[in-house]
Amino acid sequence: MNTISDGRPGEKRLMQGNDAFARGALEAGLAVAAGYPGTPSSEIVENLARVSRERNIYVEWSVNEKVAMEVAAAASFAGLRSAAIMKQVGVNVAADFMLHLSETGTRGGMILISCEDPGALSSGNEGESRPFAKLFEVPLIEPADFQEAKDMTKWAFELSEEIRNLVMIRSVTRLSHASGNVVLGELPAETPAARFEHKGDFMDPDKGYMVPFPVHFRHLQMQKKLRKAVSIFEDCPFNSYEGPEAPEVLIVTSSAGYLYSKEAIQLLGVEGRVGLLKMGTTWPLPPKFMEKYLSTSPVIYTVEEVLPFLEDNVKILAAELAGRIGVKTFHGRSDGTLPSVNELNPDLVAAGLSKILSLEYTAMAPAYAEIAQAAGATAAPARDLAFCAGCPHRSSLWTIHNVLEMDGREGFLCGDIGCYTLGVMATGYGTLKTVHAMGSGTGLASGFGKLKQFGMDQPVLSVCGDSTFFHAVMPALVNAIHNQADMTLVVLDNSGTAMTGFQPHPGSEEDAAGNAVPALDIAEIAKAMGAHVEQSDPFEVAATQNKLLSLLDKGGVNVFILKQGCALGPEKKGRKLFDVSVDEDVCFGENCGCNKLCTRVFKCPGLKWDPEKKTARIDDVICSGCGMCASICPSGAIQKKEIA
Repeated sequence: MNTISDGRPGEKRLMQGNDAFARGALEAGLAVAAGYPGTPSSEIVENLARVSRERNIYVEWSVNEKVAMEVAAAASFAGLRSAAIMKQVGVNVAADFMLHLSETGTRGGMILISCEDPGALSSGNEGESRPFAKLFEVPLIEPADFQEAKDMTKWAFELSEEIRNLVMIRSVTRLSHASGNVVLGELPAETPAARFEHKGDFMDPDKGYMVPFPVHFRHLQMQKKLRKAVSIFEDCPFNSYEGPEAPEVLIVTSSAGYLYSKEAIQLLGVEGRVGLLKMGTTWPLPPKFMEKYLSTSPVIYTVEEVLPFLEDNVKILAAELAGRIGVKTFHGRSDGTLPSVNELNPDLVAAGLSKILSLEYTAMAPAYAEIAQAAGATAAPARDLAFCAGCPHRSSLWTIHNVLEMDGREGFLCGDIGCYTLGVMATGYGTLKTVHAMGSGTGLASGFGKLKQFGMDQPVLSVCGDSTFFHAVMPALVNAIHNQADMTLVVLDNSGTAMTGFQPHPGSEEDAAGNAVPALDIAEIAKAMGAHVEQSDPFEVAATQNKLLSLLDKGGVNVFILKQGCALGPEKKGRKLFDVSVDEDVCFGENCGCNKLCTRVFKCPGLKWDPEKKTARIDDVICSGCGMCASICPSGAIQKKEIA
């Protein structure tokens, strides 16, 4: 049974937040969805892809987020309802087109779902996408629970069609990846036919041109649409208040902050002293609605993830209304009542509220702390972040690190976002020296590769994954080739977008729905651009090392493709290439000249140190049978035998 397409109207289902977003889109009559994989957003597109044939919708993993928004906009221009779906850093990529789209407007309802990652649980940053709504003057809405994730998604399409513009929905990890009960609505029976009308008058919003000219007129129209959204927000059912008529403290909150705040009020037992104002429409704020509740309390406590976006907007509105609501005292992220970084939880919200109310509050009851201490809860062993057993990236970084050391000119590796970002840590031997946005490693290497005229003689390398190559590296590679930089791009091709769940990309033979599609060849693309291309298997250490050494002195732009499937990929998972073992008579461990190289430095989780026998051993449960460790053992104690 599929959670998002089955079930009768009125039936209650347990759903993950991302399931609820997908279900809401289906109930709205979604026709086209496009996105780029990124935790915590990926499941929305995956859910829609699974039912794409059944529901006659088109679902696409686009090459990047900007293209995803363009694909979704094309559907809207043709009168269909569409969605662009991504994580917070993806909105940065899509921003160029989003600015123009907000001025031209839309036709069929179009939404942007941005799933953000407070605390950077699976990201390189905990950046915010909400300011883009304010910057580009489009409405922003934020569901607070799982039912609202579904219902507000459906409502967002209606709002988009009423104001004829994009509507932005923001989620956070604790909403996207948690689960709760959702009451289902009805699924539409049919999808309207697509047609792009373009022969009307130049300024006709239904049949004219979709262009941002004349700019001043389009900008005025955009602001009129935003004012219309504000008037709709004044009576929005997704804004609500609970608490006393005249609370000592008014909590203003949105998204997961609502659930944290509700629990914090219960933890402190202050239901009769604190009011809770939940805002589903967080930009622009509805002034009449806000005036009604801001006037009830002298103290405002804003609870939100991560930046004080809502808090700042509440302060601005309160200043404008000061003559009618009086002067307020504000607490939140800005004044340190809540920490300025990282994700929130009920304890943090309760601790802040207890300070405001001058209450004593201990996050963990002393009795519970004693029990936890006795049970050894604080004695969990420290574990470094590490590549999976058999990960080809470990082998690739091992070789890159050793080659740069052998070369002796202090060469370095520039990177970006992917599993290989672990290359900055011990598990990647500290090989990766820069990490920024997707594709930035090659852009930086292109710049470093032009500094010879200033005396720079260090070899410059960059690294990217196969999905990232198509997403953002190609323009940087074009730049390096055109400007004749000296650099080597190492493409770690593990046959899928492994970091986010093996979603397909333009190098894959299947699309999001499992249909056969032509796979683009990275080597041929790089050759066509004008780069010198070499390929190798990272598990073949000697051959890979020799090829990379030769490339460091070649000059120009080189592309070195290290192709080996992810150890957890569908085609390899559960299947071993080699039976790997340790000859205890040959392994001298601490007494060997290597001084436990395999477990101390190489650090594959499939290798363990046996403190009793004083030798390395293979953990057969974890070992993937890649055989790489046999290649790095200087004494030959680790042996591999091919499995027939």
